[in-house]
Amino acid sequence: MRCMVLVKASKDSEAGVLPSTELLTNMGKFNEELVKAGVMLAGEGLQPSSKGKRIAFTGSKPTITDGPFSETKELVAGFWLWQVRSMEEAVEWLKRSPFGPGAEVEIRQIFEAEDFGAQMTPEIKEREERLRNQINEKK
Repeated sequence: MRCMVLVKASKDSEAGVLPSTELLTNMGKFNEELVKAGVMLAGEGLQPSSKGKRIAFTGSKPTITDGPFSETKELVAGFWLWQVRSMEEAVEWLKRSPFGPGAEVEIRQIFEAEDFGAQMTPEIKEREERLRNQINEKK
């Protein structure tokens, strides 16, 4: 199963405070373990919401709001995309991460084509596979 691991923002990450050299070093080692185990597919940190935009589709025309966004607990500061056998395996990996007190991380399973049942027609599935192949070719 694939899952997205969402690292929640904090007051520091939203203020643009960069992680310490020690945390960057430890995170790098952890990421190496994930890659060697075939777990990590992608992962990045995100700039603070002050450098972002929100687009709300509420009417006929999208509304664009410049950051920063006020609810820090609702924001994401980084992410990983993992390939694991189960949610339990993802949790076990995350327990080994170098995050300290106060950090909050969320794990969400990614939908696969078979999760959509009959709504995923053969035509839609073929298009999705074609797009995924095009993405992989560009890597």
